[in-house]
Amino acid sequence: MERVRQMSSGVVFNIQRFSIHDGPGIRTTVFLKGCPLRCFWCQNPESQSGRPEIVLDSRRCTLCGACASTCQQGAIRLEAGRPVFDRRLCAGCGRCAVVCPTEARRLAGVGMTAEEVILEVRKDLKFYENSGGGVTLSGGEPLAQPEFARSILEGCRQAELHTALDTCGWAPWADIEKLLEFVDLVLFDIKHLDASRHREAAGQDTRLILENARRTPGLKPIRIRIPLVPGFNDSVETVSGIAAFVKNELGCRDIDLLAYNRMGEVKYDFLEKQCTPLPSQSEDHLRTLESIIDGLDHRGL
Repeated sequence: MERVRQMSSGVVFNIQRFSIHDGPGIRTTVFLKGCPLRCFWCQNPESQSGRPEIVLDSRRCTLCGACASTCQQGAIRLEAGRPVFDRRLCAGCGRCAVVCPTEARRLAGVGMTAEEVILEVRKDLKFYENSGGGVTLSGGEPLAQPEFARSILEGCRQAELHTALDTCGWAPWADIEKLLEFVDLVLFDIKHLDASRHREAAGQDTRLILENARRTPGLKPIRIRIPLVPGFNDSVETVSGIAAFVKNELGCRDIDLLAYNRMGEVKYDFLEKQCTPLPSQSEDHLRTLESIIDGLDHRGL
Protein backbone atom coordinates (compact mmCIF):
# COMPACT_ATOMS: atom_id res chain seq x y z
CA MET A 1 0.00 0.00 0.00
CA GLU A 2 2.99 2.36 0.17
CA ARG A 3 2.80 2.85 -3.58
CA VAL A 4 -0.95 3.47 -3.33
CA ARG A 5 -0.46 6.23 -0.74
CA GLN A 6 1.48 8.19 -3.35
CA MET A 7 -1.36 7.97 -5.86
CA SER A 8 -3.75 10.71 -6.91
CA SER A 9 -7.16 11.75 -5.66
CA GLY A 10 -10.41 12.51 -7.46
CA VAL A 11 -14.19 12.79 -7.19
CA VAL A 12 -16.42 9.73 -6.75
CA PHE A 13 -20.21 9.97 -6.81
CA ASN A 14 -21.12 6.38 -5.96
CA ILE A 15 -19.63 3.03 -4.98
CA GLN A 16 -22.16 0.34 -5.79
CA ARG A 17 -21.74 -3.09 -4.27
CA PHE A 18 -23.07 -6.40 -5.61
CA SER A 19 -23.15 -5.22 -9.22
CA ILE A 20 -23.88 -8.12 -11.56
CA HIS A 21 -24.16 -6.32 -14.92
CA ASP A 22 -20.79 -4.55 -15.09
CA GLY A 23 -18.50 -7.45 -15.92
CA PRO A 24 -18.09 -11.07 -14.79
CA GLY A 25 -19.12 -12.26 -11.35
CA ILE A 26 -20.15 -10.10 -8.43
CA ARG A 27 -18.48 -6.71 -8.69
CA THR A 28 -18.07 -3.38 -6.96
CA THR A 29 -18.64 -0.54 -9.40
CA VAL A 30 -16.89 2.76 -8.67
CA PHE A 31 -18.59 5.69 -10.38
CA LEU A 32 -16.30 8.65 -11.09
CA LYS A 33 -17.69 12.12 -11.73
CA GLY A 34 -17.28 14.03 -14.97
CA CYS A 35 -18.11 13.18 -18.59
CA PRO A 36 -17.16 14.77 -21.95
CA LEU A 37 -20.53 13.78 -23.47
CA ARG A 38 -23.94 15.33 -22.87
CA CYS A 39 -26.28 12.54 -23.95
CA PHE A 40 -29.85 13.83 -23.82
CA TRP A 41 -31.00 10.52 -22.31
CA CYS A 42 -28.26 10.28 -19.64
CA GLN A 43 -29.54 8.24 -16.70
CA ASN A 44 -26.91 9.65 -14.35
CA PRO A 45 -27.10 13.43 -14.95
CA GLU A 46 -25.39 13.98 -11.59
CA SER A 47 -22.30 12.38 -13.13
CA GLN A 48 -21.82 14.93 -15.92
CA SER A 49 -20.15 17.72 -13.97
CA GLY A 50 -16.73 16.92 -12.59
CA ARG A 51 -17.34 18.79 -9.33
CA PRO A 52 -19.46 17.84 -6.31
CA GLU A 53 -22.99 19.22 -6.52
CA ILE A 54 -26.16 19.19 -4.46
CA VAL A 55 -29.05 16.92 -5.46
CA LEU A 56 -32.30 18.34 -4.07
CA ASP A 57 -35.49 16.31 -3.59
CA SER A 58 -37.93 19.08 -2.66
CA ARG A 59 -40.62 16.51 -1.85
CA ARG A 60 -38.71 15.65 1.31
CA CYS A 61 -38.12 19.22 2.43
CA THR A 62 -39.82 20.13 5.74
CA LEU A 63 -38.95 23.86 5.47
CA CYS A 64 -36.86 23.67 8.65
CA GLY A 65 -34.34 26.22 7.30
CA ALA A 66 -31.27 24.37 8.59
CA CYS A 67 -29.71 24.43 5.12
CA ALA A 68 -29.94 28.22 4.84
CA SER A 69 -28.47 28.68 8.30
CA THR A 70 -25.40 26.58 7.54
CA CYS A 71 -24.62 27.73 3.97
CA GLN A 72 -21.53 29.95 4.00
CA GLN A 73 -21.76 30.85 0.32
CA GLY A 74 -25.19 32.49 0.47
CA ALA A 75 -26.46 29.94 -2.05
CA ILE A 76 -29.55 29.20 0.07
CA ARG A 77 -31.82 31.92 1.42
CA LEU A 78 -35.25 31.86 3.01
CA GLU A 79 -38.11 33.56 1.20
CA ALA A 80 -41.49 33.45 2.94
CA GLY A 81 -40.18 30.59 5.04
CA ARG A 82 -39.09 28.51 2.05
CA PRO A 83 -35.45 27.83 1.11
CA VAL A 84 -34.47 29.17 -2.31
CA PHE A 85 -31.37 27.60 -3.85
CA ASP A 86 -29.02 29.47 -6.20
CA ARG A 87 -26.77 26.82 -7.78
CA ARG A 88 -24.50 29.47 -9.25
CA LEU A 89 -23.28 30.32 -5.76
CA CYS A 90 -23.00 26.75 -4.49
CA ALA A 91 -19.43 25.58 -3.75
CA GLY A 92 -20.44 21.92 -3.39
CA CYS A 93 -19.16 21.75 0.19
CA GLY A 94 -22.06 19.57 1.32
CA ARG A 95 -22.69 21.32 4.64
CA CYS A 96 -26.39 21.71 3.85
CA ALA A 97 -26.66 17.98 3.12
CA VAL A 98 -25.04 17.12 6.46
CA VAL A 99 -27.57 19.15 8.47
CA CYS A 100 -30.66 18.23 6.43
CA PRO A 101 -32.77 16.02 8.75
CA THR A 102 -34.76 14.35 5.95
CA GLU A 103 -31.96 13.93 3.39
CA ALA A 104 -33.81 16.20 0.99
CA ARG A 105 -30.36 17.51 0.11
CA ARG A 106 -27.62 15.10 -0.86
CA LEU A 107 -24.10 15.73 -2.08
CA ALA A 108 -23.38 13.98 -5.36
CA GLY A 109 -19.62 13.58 -5.47
CA VAL A 110 -17.02 13.37 -2.73
CA GLY A 111 -13.27 13.73 -2.86
CA MET A 112 -11.44 10.45 -2.29
CA THR A 113 -7.88 9.26 -2.61
CA ALA A 114 -7.07 6.16 -4.63
CA GLU A 115 -6.04 4.49 -1.38
CA GLU A 116 -9.47 5.17 0.14
CA VAL A 117 -11.22 3.70 -2.90
CA ILE A 118 -9.06 0.58 -2.87
CA LEU A 119 -9.57 0.03 0.84
CA GLU A 120 -13.33 0.33 0.23
CA VAL A 121 -13.50 -2.16 -2.64
CA ARG A 122 -11.29 -4.64 -0.79
CA LYS A 123 -14.11 -5.06 1.74
CA ASP A 124 -15.85 -7.24 -0.86
CA LEU A 125 -12.94 -9.62 -1.49
CA LYS A 126 -14.93 -12.70 -0.53
CA PHE A 127 -17.60 -11.91 -3.11
CA TYR A 128 -14.98 -11.54 -5.82
CA GLU A 129 -13.20 -14.75 -4.86
CA ASN A 130 -16.38 -16.82 -4.78
CA SER A 131 -17.88 -15.46 -8.02
CA GLY A 132 -14.93 -14.56 -10.21
CA GLY A 133 -15.84 -10.89 -9.85
CA GLY A 134 -13.85 -7.75 -9.23
CA VAL A 135 -13.91 -3.97 -9.61
CA THR A 136 -15.39 -1.91 -12.44
CA LEU A 137 -14.65 1.77 -13.02
CA SER A 138 -17.64 3.60 -14.47
CA GLY A 139 -19.14 7.07 -14.42
CA GLY A 140 -19.72 9.56 -15.78
CA GLU A 141 -16.62 8.70 -17.70
CA PRO A 142 -13.58 7.31 -15.83
CA LEU A 143 -11.27 8.79 -18.47
CA ALA A 144 -12.43 12.27 -17.48
CA GLN A 145 -10.15 11.69 -14.46
CA PRO A 146 -7.40 9.64 -16.14
CA GLU A 147 -4.70 9.84 -13.45
CA PHE A 148 -7.14 9.05 -10.65
CA ALA A 149 -8.61 6.17 -12.66
CA ARG A 150 -5.16 4.80 -13.42
CA SER A 151 -4.16 4.98 -9.76
CA ILE A 152 -7.26 3.04 -8.69
CA LEU A 153 -6.70 0.38 -11.35
CA GLU A 154 -3.01 0.08 -10.48
CA GLY A 155 -3.91 -0.39 -6.82
CA CYS A 156 -6.48 -3.04 -7.76
CA ARG A 157 -3.86 -4.85 -9.82
CA GLN A 158 -1.49 -4.83 -6.83
CA ALA A 159 -4.33 -6.34 -4.78
CA GLU A 160 -4.80 -8.99 -7.51
CA LEU A 161 -8.37 -7.89 -8.25
CA HIS A 162 -10.01 -8.40 -11.65
CA THR A 163 -10.62 -4.97 -13.22
CA ALA A 164 -13.02 -3.67 -15.85
CA LEU A 165 -13.20 -0.24 -17.48
CA ASP A 166 -16.66 0.99 -18.53
CA THR A 167 -16.08 3.80 -21.03
CA CYS A 168 -17.83 5.89 -23.67
CA GLY A 169 -14.55 5.90 -25.59
CA TRP A 170 -14.29 9.67 -26.05
CA ALA A 171 -10.79 10.35 -24.72
CA PRO A 172 -7.25 10.73 -26.06
CA TRP A 173 -5.80 7.35 -26.96
CA ALA A 174 -2.74 8.09 -24.83
CA ASP A 175 -4.98 8.26 -21.73
CA ILE A 176 -6.78 5.03 -22.63
CA GLU A 177 -3.54 3.19 -23.32
CA LYS A 178 -2.13 4.11 -19.91
CA LEU A 179 -5.18 2.65 -18.18
CA LEU A 180 -5.30 -0.53 -20.27
CA GLU A 181 -2.05 -1.69 -18.66
CA PHE A 182 -4.07 -2.38 -15.50
CA VAL A 183 -7.39 -3.44 -17.08
CA ASP A 184 -8.59 -7.01 -17.64
CA LEU A 185 -11.78 -6.18 -19.57
CA VAL A 186 -13.10 -3.13 -21.44
CA LEU A 187 -16.84 -2.43 -21.54
CA PHE A 188 -17.09 -0.05 -24.49
CA ASP A 189 -20.24 1.93 -25.35
CA ILE A 190 -21.13 2.43 -28.99
CA LYS A 191 -24.28 4.50 -29.30
CA HIS A 192 -24.37 5.27 -33.02
CA LEU A 193 -22.14 5.12 -36.10
CA ASP A 194 -23.35 8.33 -37.72
CA ALA A 195 -21.10 11.22 -36.66
CA SER A 196 -23.63 14.03 -37.08
CA ARG A 197 -26.44 12.21 -35.32
CA HIS A 198 -24.13 11.31 -32.44
CA ARG A 199 -22.95 14.93 -32.14
CA GLU A 200 -26.53 16.17 -32.11
CA ALA A 201 -27.53 13.70 -29.39
CA ALA A 202 -24.38 13.56 -27.25
CA GLY A 203 -22.41 16.74 -27.96
CA GLN A 204 -19.47 15.01 -29.69
CA ASP A 205 -19.16 13.07 -32.93
CA THR A 206 -18.15 9.43 -33.32
CA ARG A 207 -14.74 9.65 -34.97
CA LEU A 208 -12.59 9.50 -31.83
CA ILE A 209 -14.87 6.90 -30.25
CA LEU A 210 -14.78 4.51 -33.21
CA GLU A 211 -11.03 4.92 -33.70
CA ASN A 212 -10.43 4.06 -30.04
CA ALA A 213 -12.79 1.12 -30.39
CA ARG A 214 -10.73 -0.19 -33.33
CA ARG A 215 -7.46 0.05 -31.37
CA THR A 216 -8.64 -1.52 -28.10
CA PRO A 217 -9.17 -5.20 -29.10
CA GLY A 218 -5.51 -5.54 -30.02
CA LEU A 219 -4.58 -4.90 -26.40
CA LYS A 220 -7.42 -6.10 -24.18
CA PRO A 221 -10.65 -8.16 -24.31
CA ILE A 222 -13.54 -5.89 -25.22
CA ARG A 223 -17.30 -6.16 -24.79
CA ILE A 224 -19.50 -3.68 -26.68
CA ARG A 225 -22.54 -2.20 -24.98
CA ILE A 226 -25.33 -0.46 -26.91
CA PRO A 227 -27.59 1.68 -24.69
CA LEU A 228 -30.85 1.57 -26.60
CA VAL A 229 -32.44 5.00 -26.84
CA PRO A 230 -36.00 5.19 -28.22
CA GLY A 231 -36.10 7.01 -31.54
CA PHE A 232 -32.33 7.51 -31.66
CA ASN A 233 -30.59 4.18 -32.07
CA ASP A 234 -33.08 1.40 -31.35
CA SER A 235 -34.08 0.72 -34.95
CA VAL A 236 -33.27 -2.57 -36.67
CA GLU A 237 -31.11 -0.70 -39.20
CA THR A 238 -29.02 1.11 -36.59
CA VAL A 239 -28.45 -1.93 -34.38
CA SER A 240 -27.62 -4.05 -37.45
CA GLY A 241 -25.08 -1.44 -38.56
CA ILE A 242 -23.38 -1.35 -35.17
CA ALA A 243 -23.35 -5.16 -35.01
CA ALA A 244 -21.70 -5.33 -38.44
CA PHE A 245 -19.07 -2.77 -37.39
CA VAL A 246 -18.30 -4.71 -34.22
CA LYS A 247 -17.97 -8.03 -36.03
CA ASN A 248 -16.15 -6.87 -39.16
CA GLU A 249 -13.92 -4.10 -37.84
CA LEU A 250 -13.36 -5.12 -34.23
CA GLY A 251 -13.43 -8.88 -34.75
CA CYS A 252 -15.76 -9.15 -31.77
CA ARG A 253 -19.17 -10.75 -31.21
CA ASP A 254 -19.64 -9.80 -27.57
CA ILE A 255 -22.43 -7.24 -27.62
CA ASP A 256 -24.89 -6.31 -24.88
CA LEU A 257 -28.09 -4.41 -25.59
CA LEU A 258 -29.08 -2.15 -22.68
CA ALA A 259 -32.82 -1.41 -22.69
CA TYR A 260 -33.87 2.15 -21.89
CA ASN A 261 -34.80 2.65 -18.24
CA ARG A 262 -36.96 5.61 -17.22
CA MET A 263 -35.88 5.52 -13.57
CA GLY A 264 -33.20 8.16 -14.17
CA GLU A 265 -35.66 10.84 -15.34
CA VAL A 266 -36.54 12.05 -11.84
CA LYS A 267 -32.88 12.95 -11.23
CA TYR A 268 -33.21 15.86 -13.64
CA ASP A 269 -35.77 17.46 -11.33
CA PHE A 270 -33.35 17.02 -8.43
CA LEU A 271 -30.72 18.98 -10.38
CA GLU A 272 -33.18 21.48 -11.85
CA LYS A 273 -32.30 20.37 -15.36
CA GLN A 274 -34.47 19.75 -18.39
CA CYS A 275 -35.26 16.15 -19.25
CA THR A 276 -36.53 14.58 -22.48
CA PRO A 277 -39.11 11.94 -21.43
CA LEU A 278 -38.89 8.82 -23.54
CA PRO A 279 -41.01 5.66 -23.74
CA SER A 280 -39.61 2.29 -22.78
CA GLN A 281 -39.07 -0.29 -25.52
CA SER A 282 -41.61 -3.08 -25.82
CA GLU A 283 -40.57 -6.65 -25.08
CA ASP A 284 -41.33 -7.63 -28.67
CA HIS A 285 -39.06 -4.92 -30.06
CA LEU A 286 -36.26 -5.87 -27.67
CA ARG A 287 -36.53 -9.51 -28.78
CA THR A 288 -36.27 -8.39 -32.41
CA LEU A 289 -33.09 -6.44 -31.67
CA GLU A 290 -31.65 -9.29 -29.60
CA SER A 291 -32.19 -11.65 -32.54
CA ILE A 292 -29.85 -9.45 -34.59
CA ILE A 293 -27.06 -9.95 -32.03
CA ASP A 294 -27.86 -13.67 -31.64
CA GLY A 295 -27.61 -14.10 -35.40
CA LEU A 296 -24.18 -12.49 -35.82
CA ASP A 297 -22.58 -15.81 -36.77
CA HIS A 298 -25.30 -16.78 -39.24
CA ARG A 299 -26.24 -13.64 -41.15
CA GLY A 300 -22.86 -12.70 -42.59
CA LEU A 301 -23.00 -9.25 -41.02
